[in-house]
Amino acid sequence: MRVNKKYSCLPAEEKGIHIINIRAIEDIGYDQHESTLLNSLSKNPDADCKYGLYFRDGKRKVDYILVYHYKKSSAGRTLARRPQQNDASVRSSRQEQPLPGKGVQLEMGDSEPHMDYHEDDKRFRREEYEGNLVEAGLELERDEDTKIHGIGFVKIHAPWNVLCREAEFLKLKMPTKKMYQINQTHGLLKKINSVIQKITEPIQPKVAEHKPQTVKRLSYPFSREKQHLFDLSDKDSFFDSKTRSTIVYEILKRTTCTKAKYSMGITSLLANGVYSAAYPLHDGDYEGENVEPNDRKLLCEEWASYGVFYKYQPIDLVRKYFGEKIGLYFAWLGVYTQMLIPASIVGIIVFLYGCATVDENIPSMEMCDQRNNITMCPLCDKTCSYWKMSSACATARASHLFDNPATVFFSVFMALWAATFMEHWKRKQMRLNYRWDLTGFEEEEDHPRAEYEAKVLEKSLRKEHKHKEMDKEKLTWKDRFPAYLTNFVGIIFMVGLTFAIVFGVIIYRISTAAALAISSTPSGRSSVRVTVTATAVIINLVVIIILDEVYGCIARWLTQIEVPKTDKNFEERLIFKAFLLKFVNAYTPIFYVAFFKGRFVGRPGDYVYIFHSFRMEECAPGGCLMELCIQLSIIMLGKQLIQNNLFEIGIPKMKKFIRYLKLKRRRSLDHEEHMKKKQRYEVDYNLEPFAGLTPEYMEMIIQFGFVTLFVASFPLAPLFALLNNIIEIRLDAKKFVTELRRPVAVRAKDIGIWYNILRGIGKLAVIINAFVISFTSDFIPRLVYLYMYSENGTMHGFVNHTLSSFNVSDFQAGTAPNDPLDLGYEVQICRYKDYREPPWSENKYDISKDFWAVLAARLAFVIVFQNLVMFMSEFVDWIIPDIPKDISQQIHKEKVLMVEVFMREEQGKLQMLETWKDKDKRKGENCNNHSPRLSRSRSGSLSSCHSYPLDV
Repeated sequence: MRVNKKYSCLPAEEKGIHIINIRAIEDIGYDQHESTLLNSLSKNPDADCKYGLYFRDGKRKVDYILVYHYKKSSAGRTLARRPQQNDASVRSSRQEQPLPGKGVQLEMGDSEPHMDYHEDDKRFRREEYEGNLVEAGLELERDEDTKIHGIGFVKIHAPWNVLCREAEFLKLKMPTKKMYQINQTHGLLKKINSVIQKITEPIQPKVAEHKPQTVKRLSYPFSREKQHLFDLSDKDSFFDSKTRSTIVYEILKRTTCTKAKYSMGITSLLANGVYSAAYPLHDGDYEGENVEPNDRKLLCEEWASYGVFYKYQPIDLVRKYFGEKIGLYFAWLGVYTQMLIPASIVGIIVFLYGCATVDENIPSMEMCDQRNNITMCPLCDKTCSYWKMSSACATARASHLFDNPATVFFSVFMALWAATFMEHWKRKQMRLNYRWDLTGFEEEEDHPRAEYEAKVLEKSLRKEHKHKEMDKEKLTWKDRFPAYLTNFVGIIFMVGLTFAIVFGVIIYRISTAAALAISSTPSGRSSVRVTVTATAVIINLVVIIILDEVYGCIARWLTQIEVPKTDKNFEERLIFKAFLLKFVNAYTPIFYVAFFKGRFVGRPGDYVYIFHSFRMEECAPGGCLMELCIQLSIIMLGKQLIQNNLFEIGIPKMKKFIRYLKLKRRRSLDHEEHMKKKQRYEVDYNLEPFAGLTPEYMEMIIQFGFVTLFVASFPLAPLFALLNNIIEIRLDAKKFVTELRRPVAVRAKDIGIWYNILRGIGKLAVIINAFVISFTSDFIPRLVYLYMYSENGTMHGFVNHTLSSFNVSDFQAGTAPNDPLDLGYEVQICRYKDYREPPWSENKYDISKDFWAVLAARLAFVIVFQNLVMFMSEFVDWIIPDIPKDISQQIHKEKVLMVEVFMREEQGKLQMLETWKDKDKRKGENCNNHSPRLSRSRSGSLSSCHSYPLDV
């Protein structure tokens, strides 16, 4: 056991044992008796320190943990001669163990095995770094007597003076003694709010932080000079665990380790393997019979449980435990999920409208009517024969469920819904900023990343600059040009790879359709389209899921070689690349079906071929909208079910199990050690490290695209997104509370670049839905026929109007059907879907005037729809204020109250100065009343009277 290897962990005055004596025992080489000695000091030291939540004295709270690997040596120890030290210098001294080149080391012959050079280097860096932490005011305690063999832990505690100093540096807003009344609603609004509160009471979480507040403490950036303003009655709880860990992390980031010409903080030391992990501790266990109440347990019961899926989230408690950045993510996810409820209801109504009117849809009735006897041209060369249009009756009826006038209304509704959602979130965000005291918060420039500093150092050494001039160096665009070029080429290649895969799936569809058409069974030929569509979509789904993971890794690598300066720059660049690649990956197959399939087919007798053998595929007689709906639904549901849920549950469980097996192999066989209860930091070390919020946001942003971009073809998308998100919230909550190490709390007042991405998707959705309605659906051709060509003002004859005629004698050589009598009669004229001149016309098979009329109407609809909906969205954006009126009033009230507090303080100071002046005046008068002889005999007494105010 090496608990006291470097720092004090047991107060000498309490245990009656001099710390230097313990060091002396260790120096002599009696390591095997150290555990016996320390165990004799306390009957149950683990219980005294609450199993790792406190130092061994049971008083100092563990605010942060550093973890490192070490190699135990079974031979003798290296002796070192140290200068004599007194008690006061033990805690802050770095010379307890000699650094390289310090002290005289005596080797014990060959009995001491030479340690690996890299291990030595890491140990030296740790010693210097931890010494610098002690000089910064932190208190450390080492523990290598753990159940995890070869793993050492350094416990860090920030004392009160360090917390105050850093809180002032970080400008942390802390609650003052001053409390004020929050403005309450009056009259009718008050009654409505009370009714709403009573109705929603069963779905409110049972946590104190979620109850409505009537009073609020005035907050002010912490200042050591103005400590009297703050409520310091309980110093232990004034800075909560989240704030304490944030303060320690800031110290860890800026504390440097300069050995071997390195200048680095904790991020560099982690990257170079000097430390293997660094994390704050969870508040305690979340399950068990005798578990003490803590915030983690409360979150597990009221938030991270599937049994409370119907309740609101305790956002304030989430923020208190995890910090503002994670709190904002879950608040945004909650608002997004709530807003999906009205969208889902309207989507269901639109779908039910389609179901109710399917039997009244004249075009689908005409297609299903076998009396029309419409003979269609073959779908492929040679092997495909002529077919009856009535055989596509089911597809035509199903298309009406999603291709009806209500879908146009739903597209407009969803565009306005997206604008309303963004405005609602901005208002919610301002309320949270007010409640969390972030109204005046401005993000400061972060510390440079470890990789950036290493690159600058490498550049400086290459130019043979001195160490003191290294800070003047920085990376220019010339230094980053190879990385920029690699990024550009890499992204273009990845996008090209996505297009190539989609093209490969197209070839698969065409060839499979031709192969199935040769089938001798009529049932096989009739199900060709359904079989090809379903299998192609499943292939697309599998490829999308695989490429999503690959593109995530590639985006991270491309960002790393750019060497961004700060973590914020790194995160923004990573988000941009990952979103671009994953957006293209997820939506390229859908874009193909929506806008390209069936557009470049050609016509019978003059088809367009790929590789001179594969004919481009056509849309079904009812249009491509039904196929677009199938593609969208399978990809969306598959991604949500497999990637977002199964992967999120399965992969962390698998990683945890693998980590458990590795640790089990490394444990010693000592039964007593194995049965010992683990410390809190050991349990947390076995959890999965926190990897950031980018994956969580990314899956929701892609889902937001599915909900808004092609909603005209799939009105049920908001419903499936809502069902997924109800599970997603609790799944993410359970992961954060039980599966992950506690992340460092990060202050943030908004969701960052994700808001701009959401706005961009909302704008793009308007344009895409306009094109889907006008070009993919038959909405515009129906309107044109109804108002320009219909003889009786109805849709009768619409199907015949959209079909052109072809004389079978005009087939190219070798493309005619092998079995022209497959339908039982000889076919002279077959029909195909297009606007072309008939074979008996002078300009046979040329584009007809009807085509240009429909095209003009489509383009006009796109322009009108896009501008109208954009204007309505901007109007919604303008009419809804970003800051709620009551919050604006409260912020102004806080400023006025703060001015009053300082004015009173200044008045108090002036009164005190006046009092001192009066005392000084009276004292001077008393001195003047003394006799001259007394004044001469007591020289200096007069001057001492006048020196009184200066002393004060």
